[in-house]
Amino acid sequence: MPKNSKAVKRELDDDVTESVRDLLSNEDACDDSFKKSSLIVNNHEGEGKECDVEEGGSDAEEEERPAWNSKLQYILAQVGFSVGLGNVWRFPYLCQKNGGGAYLVPYLILLILIGIPLFFLELAVGQRIRRGSIGVWNYISPRLGGIGFASCVVCFFVALYYNVIISWSLFYFSQSFQQPLPWHECPLVKNKTSTYVVPECEKSSATTYYWYREALDISDSISESGGLNWKMTVCLLVAWSMVCLAMIKGIQSSGKVMYFSSLFPYVVLVCFLVRSLLLKGSMDGIRHMFTPKLEIMLEAKVWREAATQVFFALGLGFGGVIAFSSYNKRDNNCHFDAVLVSFINFFTSVLATLVVFAVLGFKANIMNSKCVAMNTNKILTLLGSGILEQNLIPHPMNLTQVNQVSGEDYHKMIDHIKGVKQDKFESLGLEACSIEDELNKAVQGTGLAFIAFTEAMTHFPASPFWSVMFFLMLVNLGLGSMFGTIEGILTPLIDTFKVRKEFLTVGCCVLAFSIGLLFVQRSGNYFVTMFDDYSATLPLLIVVILENVAIAWFYGIDKFFEDLKDMLGFTPYRFYYYMWKYITPILLMVLLCSSFIQLIMTPPSYSAWIQEEAIEKTLRFPPWGIVVCISLVVMAILPVPVVFGLRYFNIISENTSGLSTVSYKKGRIIKETARPEEDDDASLIHGKSPSEAPSPMPGNSIYRKQSGSGGTDVDTAPNGRYGIGYLMADMPDMPESDL
Repeated sequence: MPKNSKAVKRELDDDVTESVRDLLSNEDACDDSFKKSSLIVNNHEGEGKECDVEEGGSDAEEEERPAWNSKLQYILAQVGFSVGLGNVWRFPYLCQKNGGGAYLVPYLILLILIGIPLFFLELAVGQRIRRGSIGVWNYISPRLGGIGFASCVVCFFVALYYNVIISWSLFYFSQSFQQPLPWHECPLVKNKTSTYVVPECEKSSATTYYWYREALDISDSISESGGLNWKMTVCLLVAWSMVCLAMIKGIQSSGKVMYFSSLFPYVVLVCFLVRSLLLKGSMDGIRHMFTPKLEIMLEAKVWREAATQVFFALGLGFGGVIAFSSYNKRDNNCHFDAVLVSFINFFTSVLATLVVFAVLGFKANIMNSKCVAMNTNKILTLLGSGILEQNLIPHPMNLTQVNQVSGEDYHKMIDHIKGVKQDKFESLGLEACSIEDELNKAVQGTGLAFIAFTEAMTHFPASPFWSVMFFLMLVNLGLGSMFGTIEGILTPLIDTFKVRKEFLTVGCCVLAFSIGLLFVQRSGNYFVTMFDDYSATLPLLIVVILENVAIAWFYGIDKFFEDLKDMLGFTPYRFYYYMWKYITPILLMVLLCSSFIQLIMTPPSYSAWIQEEAIEKTLRFPPWGIVVCISLVVMAILPVPVVFGLRYFNIISENTSGLSTVSYKKGRIIKETARPEEDDDASLIHGKSPSEAPSPMPGNSIYRKQSGSGGTDVDTAPNGRYGIGYLMADMPDMPESDL
């Protein structure tokens, strides 16, 4: 760079511009992680001379931070991450269990009090600091840098078993191209003398048998490994290959996949809703959903489960939200994004619940008709044997046509028989056959998707088509969440350790597949339950509480509001001030305590499938299983106290670090890289004091302006909407934001 500092300093109208991509990165000129950063200083002759900001850096080796191709791509990525399998098989179950339509009230209240403020907070810090979770919390407070590492550990644990669920969906998807569907009826066993139904299937149902025996080939307990299930091993390999290929180029590749993986589930849900509404009994299911049981709302358990669902539905604490927002432009309106994505997530849950209850209403009518037909046959047998008298049957009813007996007539007949045979009614073995009873059989998770829903689809016209659509939807929902989860691992590690994303992505996926073989043993489903229950809930709650406290109390809520005003161009509602500082941390602490108490009061257990009896039994984890459960929680939280201790006792200095801490020390790094002997225009870059150093995020004293206009300079708003260059003249001395 020519040493013409005197001329440059005197000419206040000289333009100092950055490349557009450097502006989008909004990083310190001397930030170690953006080694391609450079400034162009235009002199009077119009000649642009380039100056390396990074000492000893080679442009050929350096890489700029990528950015989203469009706002739509970014919104779809956040929606794909937050809208997952839980919206389809967890929310409908909670709605059914906790008062039907009344459950939506506590859910909405807690979405506003917990969900949106915390989602907005994560979006804001990611977009402002432009780092993954490790870099963000290292920046806020080096002693709290362990929060980011804890997020990465939790993301890894969740990714291990979440991709197994995708592999299950892939298996069912591959088996759906058959007419009839392979789980349509129980298989027959032939021997030399006779043909009979498989006993395990006869005692349960065709869909239950197919899930436990054909798909999982499950063992009777977690202690019985049973070896690898080769079908699921192949599916798991395919699932991890899909994730690896989609993520290998970062958001440049995963962002394009989001157009399909995020939008396709909505197409399927709408198609399912329209189709199910045309089926007999669908309105019974929807009526059951929206019939509020207001008394249940007074139970604390309902509010705790609603808060937990809000918490996990938005993907808080995983680091995926922070990672995705870190690729945004600095002046993006992340408040609008937070509200938009939160309510899209809520309405998706309601849409999925409508679909599930409409289909379950249809299934309940099918099951009720079967129950009526079976019990009518029993009554005919009892009439023939003389145990029941003919006069107990209402006169117009004709029992000879079993399939013609309606549910209403059957209930009249049962009530009449019960009134006459009060003492002997139970010995007759007749059931009530109620649609309400069928709908009250709450199922969630894999039970809903792979047993209840698959059974309902066997009764659909063109059932293979609907089965293909359903499981393809589950695969896409799972992949959308997986992309955000893996991004929550890769982005912080790439930002921190400066490794090539291709190598890290492949290495991460290979390692995860290798460990994931644990979940495709015959006992693998029990390990999925273990990881789901213990690796995420408590650790993520602790992580989010620490995130909230770090911003509100360590960094300072007033300072954070100033940063938001500088970044957004307007001051956020005062509502968020009180939420972040008081209300949300208190609610999170209450949720953490109640979850911890529930965990202690509920002994570690799992639901095991017993092959001989063809029923599920709740079994206690063996001692080694309890140790694994506790270890999962401890390993996920351990980085927080470890990093705090290392920083507190200066084992790792807060002022120096190999893990990108120095690059977050505003002002100091500029001094460190300055060359005092150069009394030239580099002082505009390196600065003599923190107040003179360029801020990575321009405040009110720095304005972006359009270059190349050749006319009058047009100063834009402080939030830098044009993103072309900086006008750095007449900058008043003022304390810089730590952000």
